[in-house]
Amino acid sequence: MKAALAAGAAAGVLGAAGAAAFVWFGVYDVSATGPHLQPVHSLLEIALQRAVQHRADAHPPPRDLITRERVTQGAACFRDRCVACHGAPGVAPESFALGMQPVPSSLVEATRHWRPQDLYWITRNGIKMSGMPAWEYRLEEGELWAVVAFLDALPLMTPDQYRTLTAPPENPPVPVGKTGDAVQMRTTARCDGIVDAPAPLSPPLATVELAQRAFRQHGCTACHTIPGVVGPDTSNGPRLSGLAGRDRIGGKAHPTEDGLTAWIRDPQAIDAHNAMPTLGVSETQARLMARYLLAH
Repeated sequence: MKAALAAGAAAGVLGAAGAAAFVWFGVYDVSATGPHLQPVHSLLEIALQRAVQHRADAHPPPRDLITRERVTQGAACFRDRCVACHGAPGVAPESFALGMQPVPSSLVEATRHWRPQDLYWITRNGIKMSGMPAWEYRLEEGELWAVVAFLDALPLMTPDQYRTLTAPPENPPVPVGKTGDAVQMRTTARCDGIVDAPAPLSPPLATVELAQRAFRQHGCTACHTIPGVVGPDTSNGPRLSGLAGRDRIGGKAHPTEDGLTAWIRDPQAIDAHNAMPTLGVSETQARLMARYLLAH
């Protein structure tokens, strides 16, 4: 027994050492010009499917999910937020998306592989290390479900029907003949608003975790190191700790909840020469982030 345990421990140490060497010496090619090895690709796909299915049942779809109103609203969201990467009937993805690895999948057959609650979860939460963003801070709850309803109509949609349905109001399409009820109406909806606060999560997160989530989803970690928030080792901007003890934030704003909230929402309005951009953070989310920073 002792010999078996010793042999197992030795194998574990060797395996860990081998994995560390594999990483340290850069053996695996992480470039987007080459694909994953097929076993890696297959493993990641299985992991994705199981992870989504494990979490998606917490978000059952509305009973009246497939309605004309939802499909037309979803068409606007797809046009404004999704088609650049995924393409559409008769519409190629933007050139940058074709250089991504893995390449964003066509969503024409998404409903063959995913349940409505799965598609909602993916759209809302995104997928790490794939280029798929989380939309919960950029699409309202109704808009998220509208995207799912649109994906249900997408498999039977012709290129002409897609163009008719998604033509912006200022550029009406030339009539293309009779189409199905789901796609005959040209949408006038848009998806360019600011989400004040995402729909409640299931299970719910603590306030601190919600603030950390907001920092990540608004790209704050791209420039700042924030206490308690996982992100890259960056020095593009100042470290966001001890703000409550400073005289000014950015040399302009007072270190109070109101002052920091105003700075987070629109730093360019306070100081046009400051490098921090205005990110479209809602009042609710900015206050959540300000309280977190003042406590750290």
